[in-house]
Amino acid sequence: MHAFNVLADPVRRRILELLTEGERTSGDITAIIRAQFGLSQPGVSLQLKVLRDNGFATVRAAGTHRIYAIDATAMREVDAWLERFRAFWAPKLESLATEVARGKRERRLRTPATPQPAADPNSAEQPGRTRQRR
Repeated sequence: MHAFNVLADPVRRRILELLTEGERTSGDITAIIRAQFGLSQPGVSLQLKVLRDNGFATVRAAGTHRIYAIDATAMREVDAWLERFRAFWAPKLESLATEVARGKRERRLRTPATPQPAADPNSAEQPGRTRQRR
């Protein structure tokens, strides 16, 4: 299966997101996917198998548990393919970063810090003080 076909499935993308946080047991993955997508344990197992078979995840046994981890092999393939297209969006992202920085600078220059007047100790208008009625 082509890497983008693997990534087209929202369940598989979510599993990969979980694995970017660190290794997880198949039971942990199944519980999360079941709660979020309503998928059965065999359905989650099938998605894990697709990820393993296509180089996106690895599995190792730890007693009775199966521990899954992300495998960067297929992600490198996706990254290499996307490299050709970075020239299209890199300048736009750099321009966006420049505009954001310019906007922050302009806001900072427009709103100078105005010092607060010193509080009069005899004033009833101080925060926390209330006027007493006579």
